[in-house]
Amino acid sequence: MTTRYPSIESLEHLQAILSSRFDEGFLSLKDLPHPYTLKDMQKATKRIAQAIHGKQKIVLIGDYDVDGVVSTALMKLFFDEIGVELTTIIPNRFRDGYGLSSAIIPRIADFDLAITVDNGISAVEAAALCQRFGIELIITDHHLLPPILPNAYAIVDQKQSDCSFPYKEICGAQIAWYLIASLKIELGVEIDTKSYLELVAIAIIADVMPLRHINRAMVVAGLQRINQSTHPALRVIKEKFGKENISSEDVGFLIAPLLNSAGRIEDASFALDFLSTRNIYEANAKLEVLIAFNTQRKNIEESITQKAIANANPNENIIVTYGEDWNEGVVGIVAARVVNHFKRPAIILSQKGNQLKGSGRSYGECDLFELVSESKGYLEKFGGHKAAIGLSLKLENFENFKNTLHKSIQERGYSQNNVDDSIVGSMGFDLIDFRLTKMLSQYEPYGHENSKPKFITSDVEVVHFDRIGKNQEHLRMIVSHRGIHLSAIKFKCKREMKIGERLNISYFVNENHFRGEVSLQLMIDEIIQRG
Repeated sequence: MTTRYPSIESLEHLQAILSSRFDEGFLSLKDLPHPYTLKDMQKATKRIAQAIHGKQKIVLIGDYDVDGVVSTALMKLFFDEIGVELTTIIPNRFRDGYGLSSAIIPRIADFDLAITVDNGISAVEAAALCQRFGIELIITDHHLLPPILPNAYAIVDQKQSDCSFPYKEICGAQIAWYLIASLKIELGVEIDTKSYLELVAIAIIADVMPLRHINRAMVVAGLQRINQSTHPALRVIKEKFGKENISSEDVGFLIAPLLNSAGRIEDASFALDFLSTRNIYEANAKLEVLIAFNTQRKNIEESITQKAIANANPNENIIVTYGEDWNEGVVGIVAARVVNHFKRPAIILSQKGNQLKGSGRSYGECDLFELVSESKGYLEKFGGHKAAIGLSLKLENFENFKNTLHKSIQERGYSQNNVDDSIVGSMGFDLIDFRLTKMLSQYEPYGHENSKPKFITSDVEVVHFDRIGKNQEHLRMIVSHRGIHLSAIKFKCKREMKIGERLNISYFVNENHFRGEVSLQLMIDEIIQRG
């Protein structure tokens, strides 16, 4: 079973594997490109400076995910710091739809200048309406370019073919940070742009940007800032959840879901208010609201996931299903859960009347965007990339859409093998010691394209086990391999276990700090099969 994965013979061998992820080495902030390497950045900066000096009315349009909320918060904090009024709008997912849309324009009709962050690159119709209302438009975005670009005064998007910015995979908050840095130069103001990196780091991780090149440099600097931060929102998160230090995993699994929950359940403005507050007491109160939203999100997500799994045909090679009034804010997460359950791509849709709207997530080597593109004649809206899509269609087109998808995926013959790309290699317990964890720490922070190293070991014996947790839902074990015993834990594991049973396991290696003592612990990801 482990023959699929390379055998790690030494720590030097493992170090060579991890080092190969960083062809440029480890960059630092001094390696960041100049703001003007972004196409139209200087043009956009001068127009915003002109609006500031002329006391024109400026409105900023963000987006309801973490990247969009953080981008909006960055600009709001900067304008507050330089004493300039800025109106911010984050569209409501349920009422307004995504980003700068025609639905937003009547609300901004009396503004002189509109700026987008983390959206706008596809807003052709809305841009035309801005022109009709006499609103000058600056678009800052990071997404893929559509065939036709909006008509705007300036477009800052690193994916433009004639943009000289050397890194194409950056998020909207990074573009917003660069705009702030450029405005600092143009306006000659004294602000510490590095202090804004604590929020930028959150967006980079939450938007699943590759944690390499400048992204890694900005996240490293941002996490250092977070862990020394006086920012009320970050302080209350650390206090509420008992975190002495915030890691990239804490951002991905704690902070990002909290911030996202507002837009998924109610309105992203709650998350923006939380990040923008300068008062520790207000931050505490606003955090409790986000925690309540996130709890509600988890409950809704769990309910819809169970329904989607029950509705699905497990024999189909792509899961496509819908339910009446399923919350649009969580169907993307549900799709990911369904993918994990069935080990195949999934598209989950919410029905409202004659309309279906939802999200899809890929699995393995399946290019979901390319696959669904062949059926886009049945769709009203469609966008995304290889791993994730968003779409809408009329109910009467559902069966034809689904049948075409099944036919297409069958013709493509995607491999159904379950090779886990996140496993670095197979390894014996003899390499697991504090030298290993020290070496692994050198490659932090972990995330997209620098995943936390996961290992696999075959023929591991169960020496001892017990169940822990409020509902005895977690499995704690002592496992042995070639005479070496290690502590291990598997969360949310209902599997029956026997002393002396032999297993194949995939796992992460963690240092467990408890009452001043440090021990090694295997965090089991999957019990793959019996030995």
